[in-house]
Amino acid sequence: MRSLLFVPADSEKKLAKAFDAGADALILDLEDSISHANKPLARNLAHAFLVAHGAKPDRPLLMVRVNALDSSLTDDDLDAVVPARPDAIVLPKAEGGTDVGDLDARLKSREAAHGLSEGSIKIMAIATETARAVFNLGTYQGVSKRLIALTWGGEDLSAAIGAQTNRDENGRYTEPFRLARSLCLFGAVAADAEPIDSVFPAFRDLEGLRRECEEALRDGFTGKMAIHPAQVAVINEIFTPTQAAIAAAQAVVDAFASNPAAGVIGLGGNMLDRPHLIRARRLLARIKS
Repeated sequence: MRSLLFVPADSEKKLAKAFDAGADALILDLEDSISHANKPLARNLAHAFLVAHGAKPDRPLLMVRVNALDSSLTDDDLDAVVPARPDAIVLPKAEGGTDVGDLDARLKSREAAHGLSEGSIKIMAIATETARAVFNLGTYQGVSKRLIALTWGGEDLSAAIGAQTNRDENGRYTEPFRLARSLCLFGAVAADAEPIDSVFPAFRDLEGLRRECEEALRDGFTGKMAIHPAQVAVINEIFTPTQAAIAAAQAVVDAFASNPAAGVIGLGGNMLDRPHLIRARRLLARIKS
């Protein structure tokens, strides 16, 4: 997944527009962008949207962000959308692997009730939205086979810790949020899940978005969330491996394949070892997925 576009589920107009935005995944939002009064409407529209588009070929992944586990709204959200077979549930304010295990159990019972195969609905956790969550980013490994991605959020975390801002005068994250970002990256890779970068709120600043995408790609993230359709094209461009990068990765894989007993090989004037092979294989795996 390169681009994951949030869309408020209480707006038929926004849902229709988002479907054609070119994102790899749509996140139908039942949480922060929906007022309490509009929660029932959002659930109904999300269900209808999933039913209408779920069987279409070449569609984006259809994910639903439910309300947090401590909100008393999660079960109503799941009851509304699970029968419509979303590809994944996005869990906000996750505070560790235990929360993913909790959601896994809730999904398992509902899959059984609606005739869905166990594990068919995956999970992406937003894993840094509270102070406590940051200390638990190493707890996601092995908790659920449903877990496909971890991402992080700077806006809720900013409010949670009482920060005056989460970015400096140059528009870059300040130290507490860079720490949360890095720990999310490590936690995702440790859990064999995709590390997805957070949203860039200034949706009209496409140059700032491009810079942040390039930095995320450089550091190891495989995709980025979006809050506006205009951001999707930039995200897709940056997170799509270039032909030169693909060719270089394939050359590394081929070189090691030709020398299976070698721990180190020479290629193009550089000495390469096993970490280079792992990185090359990961890039090629993204192309095939």
